[in-house]
Formats: sequence, C-alpha cells, structure tokens
Amino acid sequence: MMINDFPHSAEQRKAFEKYMENGGGWLGFHVAAYNDRSTNWPWFVNFLGGAVFNRNSWPPLPAKLVIDDNKHPVTKALPATFIAPLNEWYQWKPSPRDNKKVKVLASLSIDNYPLGLKDILPDGDTPVVWTNTDYRMIYLNMGHGDNIFSDATQNKLIIDAFRWVTANDKKGDPFKK
Repeated sequence: MMINDFPHSAEQRKAFEKYMENGGGWLGFHVAAYNDRSTNWPWFVNFLGGAVFNRNSWPPLPAKLVIDDNKHPVTKALPATFIAPLNEWYQWKPSPRDNKKVKVLASLSIDNYPLGLKDILPDGDTPVVWTNTDYRMIYLNMGHGDNIFSDATQNKLIIDAFRWVTANDKKGDPFKK
C-alpha cells in the first residue's frame, strides 16, 4: 500500500517492480501514482496503464463520482453515484481508459465541471479509480488531506479495494464464498 508516496530511488523502484511482476498486490492513493516527464520510470507509467499526470483541481473539493463498472468486486456494492469528500482531483494524459488493459472502476461525473477555484479541471474524462488487469493493483485518486475516511461510501470502496488487492484466489474476488 502506498499512501501518498511512491518509490524514489532506483533500488526502491526495482524492488517494487520485482514484487509486482511476481504477483504482489498494490493499493495506491493519490500521489502514489504521480509521474510526469521528469519521473523517468517507463515501467511505472506502463503499470498505471500509460497514464501520465496532466492537470489537477485546486483547492480540494468534494466531487460526484460515477461507478463505471458495477460488476467488479471493488465497486459492486456501491451506489451508481456518490459524493466523495474533499480531494485534489487529477487528470491523466492519455486517459487510463484508452488502454485496453485498464479497467476503470470510477470516474468524476461530468456534473462536476468546471471543478476547482485556482487550478480548474474544465472538462474531460477523469478516471479516479482503476486497475491494470496485468497486475493485482488498484489506484485511487483519493487521499489528499484529512477527509479521506470521512464518508461511509468511500470507506466501503477503500475497504473493498484492499480486500480485492490482498485476496489469495486466482480470480481476485474475496467476496465469493
């Protein structure tokens, strides 16, 4: 689990790559997925489904999320939409949705746009929870500030993501009996 941070040194990066390539699980929050032109870690960009940080909203604001896949174990118990607590929201370029190996689980609703006061997301496709199907990984854009655990629906999403990432069965569904 990476909460608002990521491997920085070459040694840390290699260890993380080895862990994930050998079946490890990863639950990353907010800055854990940050990468830009200066990151110089092609494996990580591929791991995220080709997504590179493009722009963000500021200051942190609540936002309406839409569940893109209501059949995935991580999102199947969630309502079709919910209001997520205060967060700085990221957009990626290209959109993770453009990669056939990525399964987008939740996105910002278009009802939010424009989103922000200083830094504004004017429009666009904004996945906020996804998995790269080549790995047992979930990225959640949530995680900025003290409000991440202040909403029961978002807590359910986080708990179910954790359960899915740490499941031992081949299909990755800890909810099946």
